[in-house]
Amino acid sequence: MYKLLVQKINALYSKKVPATGIGLFRLLFGLVTLQEVFFLLYFNHLIFDPIPFMDVEFPMIPFFLWLWAVVAFCLVIGYRCQAVSIANYIFWLVFVNFTPMQRDFDGGFDLFMIGANFFLIFMPIDQAFSVDNLRKKLQRPFVHYSQYQTPAVSALTYYLPVAICLGFLYFDSAIHKMFAEHWRNGLGAWLPSSIPYYMSALDLSWLLNIEILQKIIGYTIIVFQFTFLLFFHRRQFRWLYFLIGISLHLGITLSFNIYPFGMGMLIFYALVMPFAWYRKIGAFLRVKQPLLTVFYDQQCPLCNRTVLTLNHFDVLHAVDFKPAQVFAIDYPALAELGEKQLLTDLYAVDGNGRVYAGVDTYAQILISMRYTAMIGWAMKLPLLYQWICGRYRAIADSRARLVCDVSCMPASAESLPPSLYERIFEAEHALPARSRVHKISKVLLVLILFQFNSSFHYGLLYRLHVDTRQSPITSMLADMSNAVLMMSHTFLGITPHALYLHDHFEGYDRLLAITYLDANGEEQWLPFVDRQGRLLAPNWGRVHSMWANIAVTPNIDEFRLKKFIMKVTAFWGKKIDLELDNTQFIVKMKRIRAPFVWEKDLRNSNLAGEWQAIGSARWVGKDIKINLPKDIDIL
Repeated sequence: MYKLLVQKINALYSKKVPATGIGLFRLLFGLVTLQEVFFLLYFNHLIFDPIPFMDVEFPMIPFFLWLWAVVAFCLVIGYRCQAVSIANYIFWLVFVNFTPMQRDFDGGFDLFMIGANFFLIFMPIDQAFSVDNLRKKLQRPFVHYSQYQTPAVSALTYYLPVAICLGFLYFDSAIHKMFAEHWRNGLGAWLPSSIPYYMSALDLSWLLNIEILQKIIGYTIIVFQFTFLLFFHRRQFRWLYFLIGISLHLGITLSFNIYPFGMGMLIFYALVMPFAWYRKIGAFLRVKQPLLTVFYDQQCPLCNRTVLTLNHFDVLHAVDFKPAQVFAIDYPALAELGEKQLLTDLYAVDGNGRVYAGVDTYAQILISMRYTAMIGWAMKLPLLYQWICGRYRAIADSRARLVCDVSCMPASAESLPPSLYERIFEAEHALPARSRVHKISKVLLVLILFQFNSSFHYGLLYRLHVDTRQSPITSMLADMSNAVLMMSHTFLGITPHALYLHDHFEGYDRLLAITYLDANGEEQWLPFVDRQGRLLAPNWGRVHSMWANIAVTPNIDEFRLKKFIMKVTAFWGKKIDLELDNTQFIVKMKRIRAPFVWEKDLRNSNLAGEWQAIGSARWVGKDIKINLPKDIDIL
């Protein structure tokens, strides 16, 4: 078994593939993190304050969130990738495990992001779509960009994170699904989509009312999750698992209000996409012939760095940069310009033979690059154009030139320190290949054991109600298992993926909402749960989890319910400028149904139920008095 694992690892380790998917994965991971940080900033007082706006226990939280946002932005653009990937991992680790997020505001994908970020630290994330890649080129400005080869990385950096973060997650989730009646009935996607708390704003009732289609989707998910780990890496099946996975997670993102979970899973498919597809998409998007040819002074360090920078962001290859001293003579449109005049400005020629100079050249470059066209057009606006021309002239006339000698030659070594990926995978920085493969194989075995421990402990022993405390030996083994679970859960994000199962929906037959009486005594709905029972945006993601998974459950805990009524009324009361001391809040309830067999039009039926007032809440200073029935379960 171990020998087979080593052989597979060695084959993937030696195979070189384009770095495009790794760079895209880093960029998307940073964007998902960034939107989540902005979400935390918006709901800062709801999540982190014991009493929103009134009792601020962590006043430095916004500062650290903004610091995290800077780190996430640097990850998006690929600036100092190694350092920011480690910093981002620490931020996820600290906020998820050591703040109220861990207890009351689980985002549903936090541990998944921790695990993904752990692998991100060791991946070659600076090889594509990164500022770091540009920084390396700028260290050798007299090397033309055409002399750089397309970055290639070990295929193992694609397959290993997918196998651990997606493959193991899917398999563990499928085990849990086998114990849920509605999943066995093929209704795993249909049931939560019919519960108002969980549905998005899209009306998908037409889709939910096709029973056979819902069962096909439900059974497809189970088969997909059980088989993903076995077949996703095979070339003949890779495209199929990519398309099915993209479709399923896009469906989660669009149909449920847990969009961060859907997006967090979707970004991994940047690593699942067949490598040939990246090449074909790139060839399709890139222009066949450059739209603009730019001529620059090859003995000007500033010009060379400018060319490298512009080319780095010219992802469609729409502009060709050529040294004026060598190539200008081949273009009749430049024949009237002497070499001295040609080197005083940045000149360009488009496909129609039109000549541009100075600021006009820069504007035309941006227009030709297409996605920056708005900036190029803006540069030509009156007043702004004259100001830019003045700044350009001052810089162009004072730039330094040098005669190219040995100082122009490429440096023998990079001054940037090697990344962890380079130390592990690149021969000039790493141990001998055989030793590296064995070390990676052993690490993978440990991760497999960690995941097996979680799946066996919670997916089988817990689900089968096995008493692990019946003997001293089994009790000791259970304690050891829990200790390993705590470590792998905290630092690697390995956790049971028992989401939306029978023990969650069984008995989930009522919804709670909060209204208030305005200054005219008229009842208004707090911008939280609407008249239909749906959680309104932006109360999605981890705020949805707080209300729909913790405050309101099949067995409502009075203490927790009152705690979150307090938080929600204080937060949204302040947000919409209510005078809390003079406002009466009303707790309302309506009945819904959560059957484990298919019913036509269940979604609309649950949305159309009638509400009844079951309690009230009123603030007095920093205290809130909440009146609820002694036993909500019997209402």
